[in-house]
Amino acid sequence: MSMQQEIIRKLGVKPEIDVQEEIRKRVDFLKDYVLKSGTTGLLIAISGGIDSAVAAGLCKLATDELSKESGKDYMTLGVFQPYGEQVDIAHSYEVADAFNLKHRIETNIEEAVNEIALEVEHGLKSIGMSRHLSRGGKGNVKARTRMVAQYALAFELNLLVVGTDHASEAITGFYTKWGDGAVDITPLSTLNKRQVRQLAAALGVPESVQGKAPTAGLWEGQTDEGELGITYDENSAYLEGKTVSDAASGKLERQYLKTAHKREPIPGI
Repeated sequence: MSMQQEIIRKLGVKPEIDVQEEIRKRVDFLKDYVLKSGTTGLLIAISGGIDSAVAAGLCKLATDELSKESGKDYMTLGVFQPYGEQVDIAHSYEVADAFNLKHRIETNIEEAVNEIALEVEHGLKSIGMSRHLSRGGKGNVKARTRMVAQYALAFELNLLVVGTDHASEAITGFYTKWGDGAVDITPLSTLNKRQVRQLAAALGVPESVQGKAPTAGLWEGQTDEGELGITYDENSAYLEGKTVSDAASGKLERQYLKTAHKREPIPGI
């Protein structure tokens, strides 16, 4: 078995999908998990990007069906988490409106992130390293602070925190460990980016969101493809078992090996 075949097997990506079948399967998955967990619904952080928009659409279908079938009130809570002023936050609200999310909360993480960064800088200074937190380090603090707020809300409202990571992110490890990777349930995990886009079109994700350049929003101007140096088309083709350039496959496989610790259980002895 080639490394490409092994990665595809482990991540569970299909070479092609029946979009409606995948939507149905993932909605049922969410419904079953909510019922088994005894929770009252789902929390999804809506960043303004396509991944969280698709997850929000699936969550809303799931909780609407649960409410109808049980006669109880199940909710999908949409959470918006800007750092200061977010230039595209209108897209987050567009997604919430598109799926008729009645329950929505905005939690601005700027003050909390800056306080954490300041404390870390004070700590570094105490051991003779006087410097500001690096851009990547602060980006990780943002991702982890967002999850702290999400879990606080989920605890108070008895909700499950839904993740948006998918196979095209998993292969590269393009998520923050204990940040956006720290969730209760991941309904997109066996889809690649191309397939996520297919679901977005079928679910009715706003066009303004479908056409955006993917970004984790960790710093101004950051884009996924720019940071990784590989396109999502190449990434998706690789995960579909297609032939891609040696440069693209080599980069993906190196990233996969380098970030194995993000996908594996915590080691112990």
